[in-house]
Amino acid sequence: MSIPDSEKRSPDELFEEVEPAALGFEALGYSESYEEDEDAEEDPEGEEDDDDGEDEAEPIVVELPEMAGLPVADTKAWRFKSSEEEILKMLKRGIFGGLKLVPWGSNYTFIAPLSDEKSGKEFAVIYKPVRGEAPLWDFPGGTLYKREYGAYLVSRALGWNFIPPVIIRDGPHGIGTVQLFVDVDEKRQYYDFRDRHATELKRIAVFDFITNNADRKAGHCLLGSEGYIWGIDHGLCFNTDPKLRTIIWEFAGDRLPEDIYDDLLELATNRERLHKLTNELGELLTQREVNIFLSRLERLLENPVFPSLNSRRQIPWGFF
Repeated sequence: MSIPDSEKRSPDELFEEVEPAALGFEALGYSESYEEDEDAEEDPEGEEDDDDGEDEAEPIVVELPEMAGLPVADTKAWRFKSSEEEILKMLKRGIFGGLKLVPWGSNYTFIAPLSDEKSGKEFAVIYKPVRGEAPLWDFPGGTLYKREYGAYLVSRALGWNFIPPVIIRDGPHGIGTVQLFVDVDEKRQYYDFRDRHATELKRIAVFDFITNNADRKAGHCLLGSEGYIWGIDHGLCFNTDPKLRTIIWEFAGDRLPEDIYDDLLELATNRERLHKLTNELGELLTQREVNIFLSRLERLLENPVFPSLNSRRQIPWGFF
């Protein structure tokens, strides 16, 4: 099955803007997914920096998820002591504490404590409401949260655990994604750990190709404090036009490792697993987006080689 011809679209052909609702901050304007928003305001909430004598808000201090111990080299094993089912239930039924706005990025993103009365545990989560999404010319408005969740479903269908558990649910500012927060080593950047964690990064590179990820910046690959590599921010996936834009080009032109190929083949040939995934994605994406995802998976199996760099547009801002 080949990929259908891309539909030509112009930045002037804007999708309908999503109503900002009562978020307590101004709606974002249109921007392009390919360009860093250098003109974004430093204070997304539009608050003046007045010295009114009040102390700054206390930082959110919550329990971090319990990890399963130091990883075996390049393991795909489940990374938490709690099962995936337990974590997802906690994310669904947990009660939000006070939100704090994450002061970077083009979309409104919040960190918050989530309290689970049943287990008595409290975890930090990342909450991205749909009404805080910046409208883009090349992605339908109000769909980024669905793409974020769809990317997680693909990673789990492949048995790859580099995306922290995420769900779609209602929150203080309406429906959006709620994702488990994981602690990372903020002093270690992508270029510090890419050689030691090459196998994990190869999985992410393959994942980005089949999901057509348009936003794999260096800051979207993180080294967890426990030694795992995590991938975050997958809202710009599953476009019908070629959009691959990534920091990971070290493996361009190389053949896929056998274990990664086997994982892809297992998904493509396991009818029950593939049927379940396509049904789930069908509730989040258009049928054409799902079909092109399947086409990219099939194409990679037919030619198991890492994609090559063909344009400067495939390199995100801040590569060097």
